[in-house]
Amino acid sequence: MSERKAATAKPQRRTGVREAAAQATRESILRAATKVFAKYGYEGGSVEKISKAAKSYDRMIYYYFGSKEGLFIAVIEGIYRRMDEAEAALDLDASRPVESLTAVIRFVLGYYRRNPEFVTLLNTENLHKGRHIAKSLRASEYSSRAIAIIQEIMASGVAQGLFRADVAPRDLYLLIASTGYFYMSNRHTLSAFLGETLEAPEALAHWEDFVIETVLRTVDAGAPDEASTVSTHEEASQWQNSQAPHNQARSSSGT
Repeated sequence: MSERKAATAKPQRRTGVREAAAQATRESILRAATKVFAKYGYEGGSVEKISKAAKSYDRMIYYYFGSKEGLFIAVIEGIYRRMDEAEAALDLDASRPVESLTAVIRFVLGYYRRNPEFVTLLNTENLHKGRHIAKSLRASEYSSRAIAIIQEIMASGVAQGLFRADVAPRDLYLLIASTGYFYMSNRHTLSAFLGETLEAPEALAHWEDFVIETVLRTVDAGAPDEASTVSTHEEASQWQNSQAPHNQARSSSGT
């Protein structure tokens, strides 16, 4: 009896090894595809380039993903999933809505900064009018979770009389995402246009503070504090004045 059990156990171990190897191959292809598509776009990111970068074979891409489009969809799902997992790992206390909402804003803006491939790949997909991600069965799961986090924070803020009740969590999510995404996706052209380096630490810190204040003012249930408003205007003026020499130099060189 024991010999028969041992005999049946061996194939199970081999199956487990094969499954682990298959998963490793699939993940290797996904990592390579993420880099290749981010560098060359959808059209330029050929199956040959991806298989070479993954140190694999073209046929393995078709085996695991069915097609180049199937692989690209998996890549887009993957970048959304990783952001979703990172956001879910945040230590948020909904009973402290102002602090929690601030943490979410810092996370979103910071995630875009730390993951430029995320921004590049979304730019690529938007050039294709979202036709690939529209075929995904998982993308909506990730957006639903992100909005649910904001919804919980907003509900707590409303219950405590801190936040307005007429701000939709979906709208707030779009506001936060757009301020982070636009800044990073256009940082190169905007740096040239504004005559300043938007990726400089002080510029990034200034923008993050500005976005936090903007979002908190948007949801604030009370009237704006006059002293705070004056202080904010002074800070904005100081920032603009600090950038003026760069802008003037650019204007002079352009004429």
